[in-house]
Amino acid sequence: MNGVAVRSRGVTTGQVLSLLLLFGVSDFVSAAIRYAIPEEARRGSAVGNVVADLSLDLGRLPGRRLRVVSGGNKKYFGVDLTSGALLVNERIDREELCGALSPCSVSFEIVVENPLELYSGTVEIQDINDNDPVFPSSQARLEISESVAAGARFPLESAQDPDVGINSLQTYQLSANPNFALDVQTRVDGSKYAELVLEKELDREEQRELNLVLTALDGGSPPRSAHVQIHVDVVDANDNAPVFNQSTYKTSVRENTPSGTLVARISAYDLDDGPNGDIVYSFSSHTPTKVRELFALDSATGELRVKGQLDYEEAKLYEIYLQAKDKGVVPGVAHCKVLVEVVDVNDNAPEVTVTSVYSPVPEDAAPGTVVALLSVTDSDSHDNGQVNCFISPGIPFMLSSSLKNYYTLKTEGALDREKASEYNITITARDSGSPPLSAVKHILVQVSDVNDNAPKSSQDSYDVYVLENNMPGIPILNVSATDPDLGRNAHLSYTLLQGDPTVGHLFSINRENGTLYLLTSLDHEDQVEFSMMVQVQDGGFPPLATNVSVSVFVTDVNDNAPAVLYPHPNSTTTYPDVVAPGTPAGHMVTKVVAVDADAGYNAWISYTLLQATDPSLFSVGLHNGDIFTARQLREDDAPQHTLVILLKDHGEPVLSTTATVSISVAEMAKEVLTDLTDVAPANDPRKHVTFYLILAVILVSAAFFITMLSLGIFKCYKWRQSKELFNSSRSTTYRTPGPFHHIDAVRGGFTPPNFYHQVYLTTDSRQSDLLCKKPFTSSPLGSRQSTIRNGEPGLYHQIVGTASRLPAPAEVM
Repeated sequence: MNGVAVRSRGVTTGQVLSLLLLFGVSDFVSAAIRYAIPEEARRGSAVGNVVADLSLDLGRLPGRRLRVVSGGNKKYFGVDLTSGALLVNERIDREELCGALSPCSVSFEIVVENPLELYSGTVEIQDINDNDPVFPSSQARLEISESVAAGARFPLESAQDPDVGINSLQTYQLSANPNFALDVQTRVDGSKYAELVLEKELDREEQRELNLVLTALDGGSPPRSAHVQIHVDVVDANDNAPVFNQSTYKTSVRENTPSGTLVARISAYDLDDGPNGDIVYSFSSHTPTKVRELFALDSATGELRVKGQLDYEEAKLYEIYLQAKDKGVVPGVAHCKVLVEVVDVNDNAPEVTVTSVYSPVPEDAAPGTVVALLSVTDSDSHDNGQVNCFISPGIPFMLSSSLKNYYTLKTEGALDREKASEYNITITARDSGSPPLSAVKHILVQVSDVNDNAPKSSQDSYDVYVLENNMPGIPILNVSATDPDLGRNAHLSYTLLQGDPTVGHLFSINRENGTLYLLTSLDHEDQVEFSMMVQVQDGGFPPLATNVSVSVFVTDVNDNAPAVLYPHPNSTTTYPDVVAPGTPAGHMVTKVVAVDADAGYNAWISYTLLQATDPSLFSVGLHNGDIFTARQLREDDAPQHTLVILLKDHGEPVLSTTATVSISVAEMAKEVLTDLTDVAPANDPRKHVTFYLILAVILVSAAFFITMLSLGIFKCYKWRQSKELFNSSRSTTYRTPGPFHHIDAVRGGFTPPNFYHQVYLTTDSRQSDLLCKKPFTSSPLGSRQSTIRNGEPGLYHQIVGTASRLPAPAEVM
């Protein structure tokens, strides 16, 4: 006990006792307080200052939502938040509230939030002397035989006073008379009753009747009283009075005993004969009215039976006074007492009251977060009143008790709104009676959303194929993603990450729906592949994001005609190739070198002899452009031959160009040299052709080496990045290209149309060196977008190396 406070309240008694019991308890309960006030205190009367007694901060009360919680329908008390005083809200009548029960108290709880704290309090209702004693009737009549000896006792009707303690009925007084004295007795429950004691025998011849006044007094200051007139008739004597077998009977009965059940059987005998020996049983005059309502007495047999509904919680013991009277002219009377003990049965189910519910609960609430505050009561006693509470298993909640009959509902595990957005929690309260009784209470707890889920794309990466020379502004892809959160936490926005500055100029994405647009027209010959990263971000705080890899492959169309490298098409001076007369058939004379900037079939070139001075003399290789002698040269063949070679690709539509080749038939090399000397060497642009061709071969080889090295580095980078992203929950995975396959494109003939080819040609070889094929579709963009996940994009390049074929004197045959 930390302290006791007594304060003046300005009420009838002038003082109110406040007792503050501070003790350490677990969880949120920190103190219990006790006050005492008189009944009938006017509304607004102060009971005590709970803020000061509980050491609360008065300035923080409006924000902490202090409130008083009490059972029942009436709210007897409230708190003035400006002063911290506990005030009377309702009229309190102790007799109405507790009846004869003493002491009488009203329990209440004070709940304070932020943080949650619970304080238990009790207000004792003190009795005031506001009720007069009351007799059942204003007059009483007694018939007493003159033969009754001195010392005989005659019970009188008892007065009833609903007050308790000193204010209850304390004594009786009898008006002065020569024959009777008054003996005041006390029952087991402390109530008073009076008996007339005959001190001097009556003489009917002297006085036929007496009038007495019985006064009942309580202990109030000043005392209240009640009066009853007693009229005593003196009659002739009846020699023998009835006699009970025993003066006190004891029995017990269960509180749920049905009406009509036998409680006890009393028995008395009378030695007289005739009417003077016939006995009639009845309740004594001072038996309370409540007892007469609960029990019935058979006047002939003396059987005492249950008449009303007994309640252990209302009264645990009944003291019943009975009498036996004979039928004589002056009846003899005997008295006895029956003690009836009421045995408690489990007839009251527990009651669960939800004091506070804190809903919704955020899904990231830590385990142990308080969700609701409950109170449990049971009107039964002993084991029948012991209550245990539990909730259904399989939910992330738990019940804990830190104060008798009070429970807190807390979170036990992690919540996930995406799995369960609300919980209908069933709380069962069960007592320990036999059989046990239970009560069920349902609490709906909603779970509020927290941004704990990153957006998730339907695919980790996208491969998009777009025809070159496309229309600007077309949509090529829709990045699809979902977020299981709610509201702003599920609102998604799409952004292109600016890794490559050229991507931002060529592509854009709709922030709301993830549609990827192509802003300009693409050229396969300029760039084959574009890689970018799309970030999908939600609107939560902090926001969560996921990256999606997008690869755009530019598909080739046949928009470039073959270009002739040798002989140079723009040269103003021609240098004829030389062949000696008599050259046999099948001798390669020269070669037409051409390249097509397109890829795949669009870059495959076929060579056809379109015009010739002598069509029967020369032939052209269909796939390599080699010019051979078709037959042996004769002496009569023309010395100069002009060949027009038609070069066509395999695209759709077919594009073509022509090349003109001049061939001289000479006997010896100096004839050619003589012809060459006719050409001014100062302006000969072909004198460095060999150097340029060799330089071109070197550059092409270096470019090939650099390309292969870059491709290897790029593959290693992709592999390493995919490994890192695989270990991340919000990463995207890049797929590395598959293995290359090598075939001989020239000797193998045409390959199926669902492959592209990478061809390396030289002027000295009749076969290709390397062909890399990749699976592809004939129409990769049947609609505005095409996502192919089973194939890998190919690298579409055609590199052609050349070697000089300029004639030299040593080569003339």
